Amino acid sequence: MSEHHWKTRVTKIEPNRIYVRGRRIDKLMGKITFSQAVYLVLKGELPDESTGKMLDAILVSSIDHGATPPSTLVARTIASTGNPPHAALAGGILTIYKWHGGAIENAMRHYVDVVKRSETKGEDIRESAREFVKEKLSNKERLFGFGHRIHTKDPRTVKLFEVAKETGFYGKYVEAAHGIKEAFKELKGKEIPINVDGAIGAVLCEMGFPPELGNFFFIMSRTPGLIAHIYEEITEERPMRVIDPVDHEYAGEIYDEE
Repeated sequence: MSEHHWKTRVTKIEPNRIYVRGRRIDKLMGKITFSQAVYLVLKGELPDESTGKMLDAILVSSIDHGATPPSTLVARTIASTGNPPHAALAGGILTIYKWHGGAIENAMRHYVDVVKRSETKGEDIRESAREFVKEKLSNKERLFGFGHRIHTKDPRTVKLFEVAKETGFYGKYVEAAHGIKEAFKELKGKEIPINVDGAIGAVLCEMGFPPELGNFFFIMSRTPGLIAHIYEEITEERPMRVIDPVDHEYAGEIYDEE
């Protein structure tokens, strides 16, 4: 072996066989969902049905959020200039970071901090959350995963926590999220909702994912939505148009089903 030899545990390729985490991909096809495959490639093991259901809910939750997010506006703008679709997609993804879709990782770090304090001090998670929020406010630091420019009660958050209860992923990290929310209201005198990023972060912690992987789940979720916007821009709009971030309307169907 040369001095440049290296190893990977993700995928093995050989003639007529493809192994992902040691499992033949052709044997997985038609047997597991895409979300379960995501879990396998990241965790190295196949998830059970409840885990797969939870991950499905997470990936569906952020598939799109209209034409106003920076990722969508950038993707459509790049597409409008005549660039190839993959360039528009890459541009949209590159906008996802600290203030847009990037709150998941930092929210996860909040919850890990709160739970660690609780376990170290042997105190209630809600009390640890209160201490955490008090410190953040004192240092004038932002709380990630809370608040939303449109939603005061994000329906995606409500549903994610419902699925978390059903699948057994409603535990100490979710409690930490609610503890932060309640502490903020107590200390500041106003409500701050747990947004979808905050909910995803709490559930990902429950599933044993590290914070470093948090924002990738938003990227995986949002990519199909960006592709839809890019395709619509290319096929239905004129090139090099002025894309107003506010002056637009929805022209599709509404299926308001329970």
